Amino acid sequence: MQLGIGSYTFTWAVGVAGFMPDRPLSIDQLLDNAHRLGVKRVQFCDNLPLLHTDFKTDRVIEVGTRGLTVTNLLNYLEVCKRFHSPFLRVVIDEADYHPSEQEVIAVIQSVIEDFKQANVILAIENHDRFTVASLVRIIQQTDPQWVGICLDTANSLGAGEGIEEVVKGLAPYTVNLHVKDFTIQRAWHNMGFVVEGCPAGKGMLNVPWVLEQLRPYQRCLSATLEIWSNPETTIEATVEKEAAWAKESISYLKPLF
Repeated sequence: MQLGIGSYTFTWAVGVAGFMPDRPLSIDQLLDNAHRLGVKRVQFCDNLPLLHTDFKTDRVIEVGTRGLTVTNLLNYLEVCKRFHSPFLRVVIDEADYHPSEQEVIAVIQSVIEDFKQANVILAIENHDRFTVASLVRIIQQTDPQWVGICLDTANSLGAGEGIEEVVKGLAPYTVNLHVKDFTIQRAWHNMGFVVEGCPAGKGMLNVPWVLEQLRPYQRCLSATLEIWSNPETTIEATVEKEAAWAKESISYLKPLF
C-alpha cells in the first residue's frame, strides 16, 4: 500500500463554487505538490478531471469520477487506460442523479466485462446514503474480483454509520483508502453535533488501526490523503491553511507506510 495525495487533498485550492481562488490549482501544480511532499500516487477526481487531457509523469496516476452511468464509466475507463490507472474511483450520485441499489447493480453488470478486459477495478466510494450492507450487496451481485471499494473514513457518517462498522464491513473489498481525519463535538447549545475535518493524526481517526484492518486482505493498493478544512475569512488564508494541513498530515502518515 502506497501513500498519495489527490485533488481532494487541496479542495479549496482547486476551487469551490462561491469561494474560488484567483488562480485555481492546476494539474501540473498538483503533481508538483506530490513531488514536494514525497508521495508516489496522485488521485485526480471529479473536481479536477482528466477526461480531456494527457501528460507524462513519474507519479502513479489514479483516476476518479462522479456519476455511475454507463456512458460516464466507459468514458473514464478510457482515461484509466490512458494513464494506466489500476482502478476507477467513482461516487455513485450526482446532483440530479440518485440511482437505486438495483439500478447501480444493473449499470455495473452492463460494463464489468469492459473493465475486466482493461484490467481496471471499479472502486465504488462509500459516499453518504449507501450503507455498508448495500455496498456489499452491490459488490456480491456484480463481481467481487473486479468491483471493490474506495473506503472513505468519514463519508459514511452521512449514512448514520460509525468508522468501526464501516471499516470492518468494507475492508475485504477495499482497493483504495481515503484517509480523512475528523472531530465530532457537541454544538455550543448542546442540541446536536458538529463534524469537522482536521490534520491526519489530530482527530478521532485511528489510522494505524484502519491499516491493520486492511492488511490481511492484501487488496488495498493505496491510501489517499483527503482533507476537510473549514474556510477562513479569505480564500488566500483558506488555501494556506489547507496546504499546511496537507504537509502536517503527510509527515504524520509517512512512518505508517
